[in-house]
Amino acid sequence: MSTTVPGWQEVAATLVAERGDALLRYAYLLCGSREDAADLVQDALVRTFGRARGDLSAAAAEAYVRRAILNGFLDGTRRASRWRSIRHLAATGDETAGPGDERLDVQHQLRRLSPRERACVVLRYWEDLPVDGIAERLGISPGTVKRYLSDAHVKLAHALGPSPSTLDRRP
Repeated sequence: MSTTVPGWQEVAATLVAERGDALLRYAYLLCGSREDAADLVQDALVRTFGRARGDLSAAAAEAYVRRAILNGFLDGTRRASRWRSIRHLAATGDETAGPGDERLDVQHQLRRLSPRERACVVLRYWEDLPVDGIAERLGISPGTVKRYLSDAHVKLAHALGPSPSTLDRRP
């Protein structure tokens, strides 16, 4: 006996099979934790496919899921604001990376940015969105996006040092 898979189930299965890893990487860049990233993606999939939507294509479904991941991250950081204010009291050791491990340094510094700054940086440099696209996605003005990107750039440059491209310039 063969059964046919309804349209939304087929779209969900295709999305997870083909773009699941990319969605996990996107969520990881936002939250900095593999476990939290997996939870964000799972929640976003449930939110996207948990209610009847019209005839969704895989690309449209991915856009819904990415938006749900971003919203879930931002909502979760709002709820955790109390913990962020006291987490330094529960620190259990040195979380710095070893010498020469720039990838860990960048990941560590991304986690130190505010949630909105991190979201803007990820959307700008990972999603390659223009400032107007970021503003539309986050529901804020382009000037606010520029401020968040500028503040994040200053924090990252201060923490990580000058970029190699600025070291190569001659006066």
